[in-house]
Formats: sequence, C-alpha cells, structure tokens
Amino acid sequence: MLSSMLREHQSKQIAKKESQESKRREACTSASDLTQALVDHLNVGVAQAYLNQKKLDVEAKQLHVNATNFSKQTQQWLNLVESFSGALKELGDVENWARTIEGDVRTITMALEIVYKGSQENNTNSIE
Repeated sequence: MLSSMLREHQSKQIAKKESQESKRREACTSASDLTQALVDHLNVGVAQAYLNQKKLDVEAKQLHVNATNFSKQTQQWLNLVESFSGALKELGDVENWARTIEGDVRTITMALEIVYKGSQENNTNSIE
C-alpha cells in the first residue's frame, strides 16, 4: 500500500512536472511571439521614419540644386539688367553728344550763311 502510494505520488509528480514544463515552453513561445510582434510593430514605424528621412534628404538636395540654379539665373538677370542700364546710359550720352554736334553744326551753318549773305551784299555793292 505504501509503495503504491509512493508510485502514485511519483506519477502525479511526473505528470505535474510534464504539465509545468509544457506550460513553461508554451509561455516561452508566447513571450517570444509577443516580443517578435512588438519588434515588428516598432520596426514598421522605424522603417517608415527611415523612408521619410530618405525622401526628405532627396527633396532637400533637389531644393538646394533648385536654389543654386535660381541664384545663378538671378545673377545672370542682374548682369543683363546692369548691361542694359549701361547701354541706355551710353545711348543717352550719344544722344547728348549728337545734340551738341547738331547745335554746333547749326551755329556753323548760321555763321556761314551770314558770311555768305555778307559776301553777296559786298559783291552786289561793289558791282553797283
């Protein structure tokens, strides 16, 4: 009777140990699955953040290129406007020079007309 109780106790102990071991393995598997699910969930967010950062880097580089091109074009426009302004100033100087020459030519023309009329009058006076 004592030996049968001992065997029964040992078999119950073995069954409990097997049950506990089974539950321990199941708990470890569940904990591992939970950990993997959490890591996967976090990795999705990290991956999305990484992709967004890459997109931002590409867009920042493109913006920098566009800003550099805009700066170059602006400088070209400024040079062109400055050149045009210089040409207009030169044109104004040429116009002023032409007016001065025109005035001088008129003065000379009037002086020549006066001299010519004077010489014509002297010629007619000397003929009479």
